[in-house]
Parts: sequence; structure tokens; C-alpha cells
Amino acid sequence: MSEVTHILNAIAAGDPRAAAQLLPLVYEELRRLAAKRMALEKPGQTLDATALVHEAYLRLIGDQQFDNRRHFFAAAAEAMRRILVEAARRRMA
Repeated sequence: MSEVTHILNAIAAGDPRAAAQLLPLVYEELRRLAAKRMALEKPGQTLDATALVHEAYLRLIGDQQFDNRRHFFAAAAEAMRRILVEAARRRMA
């Protein structure tokens, strides 16, 4: 079991310190995901990759539970996509 999966299980079990341990382990990979997403967006976005990572992380850590590392990163990619869609909708309104 990867360290990320172990920490995700600890979060699901209610360990209050586990969420603080997770971010340093996943930050760089989340940043790469965000950079790929942002590269597909039109120039002039108010969000940058760092803001996208932080917003997605806040959405992920909460009531959700993840089976493993792969599930976590799939959910993170989906959260980033939704954040960008919401931002686009706000701009168009």
C-alpha cells in the first residue's frame, strides 16, 4: 500500500492529522495535473495552476473517501475540470 493510500485511509478513519500529511505528498503531482489543465485553457484566466490545486484540494478533503491513490488523483482531475467549467460559466454570465 502506498503512503498516499495509507494516509487516505487514516483520513477516512477520522485521523485529524492525516490531512496535513497528505498535501506535501501529493502537491507536485496535483500541480502537474493543474498545469496540463491550464495549458488547454484560453489565455487570460484569472485562475493559475496553484489556485486550481488549492481549490481542488479543498473540495477533495472533506466528506469524500478514496479507495486508493489512483482514485484520489482521478477525483482531483475531475474537481479541476469542474472548477474551470464553473469559472467559465461565471465569466460568460
